[in-house]
Amino acid sequence: MRRQQLDDPSLWSWAQAPAALADSFSTDDNAFPERLPPDVADLLATVSWRTCTQLPSQIHVELVAAELIPDPSEGLNEQRVQWVGEACWIYSCRFDLEDHKSGASNREPSTYDDHLDLVFDGLDTFATVYLNGRKVLVADNMFRSWRVDVGAHAQPKDDLMYIVFPSAFRRGRQLEEATLGRDKHWPCWNGDPSRIFVRKAGYNYGWDWGPTLMTAGPFRPVRVERYQVRIVDFFPRATVSADLVPKLSLSWQTSDAPTHLVVVAQLSLHGGAKVCQASWSSQNYEKAEWTFNSDEVELWWTHGQGKQPLYDVQLDLVDERNGEVLDSVTRKVGFRRIELVRAPLPDGENGHTFVFLLNNTPLFLGGSNWIPIDSFLTNGTQARYRRLLEMARDGNQTMVRVWGGGVYEEDIFYETCDELGLLVWQDFMFACAAYPAQLDDFRRNVEKEALEQVKRLRSHPCIAIFAGNNEDYQIAEAEKLRYDPDDTEGDWLATNFPARELYERIFPALVKEHSDIFYWPGSPWSEKSTRDQIEGDLHCWDVWHGQQAPYQDYGKLGGRFVSEFGMQGCPDIATVYQYLGKDHTECFSQSLTFGQHNKATGWEGRVAKYISDNIRVGPLLEDFVYATQFIQAEAITSAFSSWRRQFTGGVTGARCAGALVWQLNDVWPCMSWSIVDYFERPKPAYFAAKRALAPVSVGGRRFTSRIYPDRTSAAEYDDTTYIELFASASKRRPLKVQLVVTAYELLTGECLSRMEYDRTLTANRSSELIKFTIPANYKDVKNPVVVGARLIDPESQTTLAGVSLWPEPYKHLTFPSPEDVNLKVKTEPSSRNGESTLLVQAARPVKGLVLRSKDGNASFSDNFLDLLPGEPQRIVCKHLRREEELEWRYLGDTAC
Repeated sequence: MRRQQLDDPSLWSWAQAPAALADSFSTDDNAFPERLPPDVADLLATVSWRTCTQLPSQIHVELVAAELIPDPSEGLNEQRVQWVGEACWIYSCRFDLEDHKSGASNREPSTYDDHLDLVFDGLDTFATVYLNGRKVLVADNMFRSWRVDVGAHAQPKDDLMYIVFPSAFRRGRQLEEATLGRDKHWPCWNGDPSRIFVRKAGYNYGWDWGPTLMTAGPFRPVRVERYQVRIVDFFPRATVSADLVPKLSLSWQTSDAPTHLVVVAQLSLHGGAKVCQASWSSQNYEKAEWTFNSDEVELWWTHGQGKQPLYDVQLDLVDERNGEVLDSVTRKVGFRRIELVRAPLPDGENGHTFVFLLNNTPLFLGGSNWIPIDSFLTNGTQARYRRLLEMARDGNQTMVRVWGGGVYEEDIFYETCDELGLLVWQDFMFACAAYPAQLDDFRRNVEKEALEQVKRLRSHPCIAIFAGNNEDYQIAEAEKLRYDPDDTEGDWLATNFPARELYERIFPALVKEHSDIFYWPGSPWSEKSTRDQIEGDLHCWDVWHGQQAPYQDYGKLGGRFVSEFGMQGCPDIATVYQYLGKDHTECFSQSLTFGQHNKATGWEGRVAKYISDNIRVGPLLEDFVYATQFIQAEAITSAFSSWRRQFTGGVTGARCAGALVWQLNDVWPCMSWSIVDYFERPKPAYFAAKRALAPVSVGGRRFTSRIYPDRTSAAEYDDTTYIELFASASKRRPLKVQLVVTAYELLTGECLSRMEYDRTLTANRSSELIKFTIPANYKDVKNPVVVGARLIDPESQTTLAGVSLWPEPYKHLTFPSPEDVNLKVKTEPSSRNGESTLLVQAARPVKGLVLRSKDGNASFSDNFLDLLPGEPQRIVCKHLRREEELEWRYLGDTAC
C-alpha cells in the first residue's frame, strides 16, 4: 500500500464558480455531465484561482485569509458573509502520481493487479469530483468518507482534479420543496428547516449558541492509495469478562484473497514491549482470539480510578513469497468492561437507576457536552483539541458527550479521550428535528454513515454509549407527532416521525452487529417520556428554559442521569471586547453587537431574572459580565453538588448517577452556556464544576424554617436556619477525614464557633456528614452568619475540600467595605518557569472572588473562590507577566 497525501496547499486552488456554471451546478447532481465539456473546461481555466492556505480547507477560512471577507466572529460581520453559503465553490488540485514501484525494483512480479483509489475522508457537503475531465464521484454526506477507483482515468503526471461544491443551503431548500411542496416544513428547532434533508453539520445552519455560517470544502484529508490488496475492515475486539479476564478477538476483511497472502497480527503496549504475535493464511482465517491474565495486560480506567494503558494491535498483510508488507493497519485498544445498568431502587421507590459500571465499579460520571471545536472545523488543530480535553480532565470531568447537532469528531478527539481517561457519550448526528427517514435514498445514505462511524469508533475504550439523536423525541412530543411509545411494532415510516425507524430499529441493529457498545435510542429518552425523572436520561432545562425555576432547586429537578443542564454566563471581558469589535459605542450589554453574539431566544430577560433574583449589579459592562459569571458558577455548583449527593452507592442506590453540563466549549466568541470560552479562557463556572466533581468534595444545604408560636398571630415568629453537610468521594476505598465546621459574622469577621469531627467517607459514593441549626432572627439582617466546612487529611493536615454556606438571596446582604475585607494577594516564588503561587487571604468572608490578569491571558489552578478569615488559599498562576497585572472582583465589592 502506497499512500500519497494530497496535503500540500500549493497543489490546491479555489474559486467561486462562474455564474454560468453555478446555476446548473446548484440544481441537482444530474446537471453534472460525465465529462467536462470543452467550453466548461476552458471557462474553468480562465477563473480567478487563488492558492489554498491550508489543506484540509473550508471556503470561509480561505476567504478570510485572502481578505475577501471580514472575520465572521467580529462585530456584525456574520450577516455580511451570508452570501458565501449560497454560492457555488470549486477547488482544484494538480498533482503527479508517485511512482508506485519506487524503491521496490527487487520485488518479484506481482500475480495480481494494482488498484488506484482516490480517498476523501470528508467533503462538505454536496460535491462532484472530476479527474482529468471525467466525473468520478458524487458525494452527498458530510459524515461519510468516500473512495473511488480512478485507475482508468489517472495519468502518471499532471493529473487535474476539480471538486465542485454547490450550495448546501440552496440544495436543501430544493429537496425540501420537492418532498413537501412550497412553503411547507417539518418540525425543526434551530436553523433553517431544510437542514433535515441535508447530511451536513446542523450547527452550520445556526443554533442558539452559534452563528449561521454555511461553509464548504474538503474539510478532511484527501489522498491517493495504490495497492495490490488492502485491509477493508479490521476489528480488534478488546473485551473483559464478568470476572475481569481480558480477551482480544480479531476479525478482518481484505479486498482480495490471493494465494500467497499471510496475515500477521501482534499486540504490544503502546510505545512499548510486544505482548504476543501470530500469523495465519488469509485463505483459511479471518478471525483470531487471545485470552490474557492480569500480568500480561492491564485494565483501562477513567482518570482518578486507575491507569489508562493502551495497546497497539497491528495487522499486516504479507506476501509470503518475498516478505513484502502489502498493507498494514494499527489500532489502539484498551481493555475495559463497561455496562449500563438499570436496576430497581430500594424500598419500593419508583423507577430504575441509570448507572455506568466500569470494570464492575459503579461510577458517578460528571462532565460536559462537547459541541464542535469551531465554526470552521479546519481551524481545530490537534493542539487545540488536546488543550480543551485536558481542561476537561483537569476539571475532574470523567465524561464528555459528543452532541448530535455537530459532527462525528476527528480521530484526535477520541485518541485523546483514550489517553486521558475520559469516557465519551456519542450521539448519532441528528438533533432537534423530525428527519425524513421515509425517503429511501435518505435512509440508505444514513445507514452507510452510521455503519462507517460505528466501525471507526468501536475499538476506542473511551466510547461508553451510542445514542440515536439529540432531542428528536422531544420534538415528537412537543409537536404532537404520531409517536406512541407503546407502539413497538408499527409502520413508523408511514408516520410524521419516520426517523424512529432509524433510532429504534436500524441503528441498534448496526451497533449490536458491529460493536459491543451499549445503544440508547436518544437523548433524552425513556420508555414513556423524555421528561421522566425516574427513568432513562434527562435534559434538565426547567432552569433557564421551561418554568425558569431557581437554580437552587436543581436537586429536585434532576433525573437518573442528567445529560444536559446549564446556565448562561459571559466569557472573560477580553473575549467580550474582541467580539464587540472596534466600535466602542457598542460596548454595553444591550447593544446590537452584544445581542448578535448571544443566539438564545429571550436571553436578556432570563439573565435579568436570575441576576435580580439573587444579586445586585452595577451599571458597567464589567459589572454585567461578573454578575452573569457569578450566577452561572453558583448554578453549576448547585446542580453538580445536589446530584452527586444523590449517588448513594452501588447500582441500586444511585438516584442520580451522572450529570453533563451544557456546554464545555464555544464555536465562536460569544455569550453562551459554555464553561470555557472560544479562546480557551475558563469561566468561573469551570472552577465551580472542578470543585464539585473533585475526587473528594464537600457540599452543603442551608435553609430556614419559620415557626409561629401562636398560630392565630403572624406578629411573632421564630426562624431556625438548618445546615446539612455532605461529602462525595470517588475513591474505591473508604477515606478517613477531619470535618472542621466554622461560623463567622460577615460584617466583623468574628469567629462565632469552631467544631471538629472525625468522619469516614464511604468509598465511591456520597456520605451524609452532619446536620445542625443556627438560631437567627432574620428581622435583623445586618449581622448575617457565614458557615464554612472543610475536610482535612488527618495525617498531612492538608485541606481536601471546602465549602461556605451564605444566607440567600445575596442581594439582601450588607457587605463589609473593601477596607474591612482587606483582601490580600501575595505572590510567592516558584521553582517552575512561568509559574507563581498566589497566597490569597481576607479579614472578612468573601464570596465569589474572581482573579484575572488585565490581558486575560493568565491561567489559575483555582478561581471563583470563597474566603474565610484565617483560612488562606494558595493558587498556582501561569503567564502572569507582573504582579501589577493582577486584578480581581468579588460579590459586594465597590461595583457590586
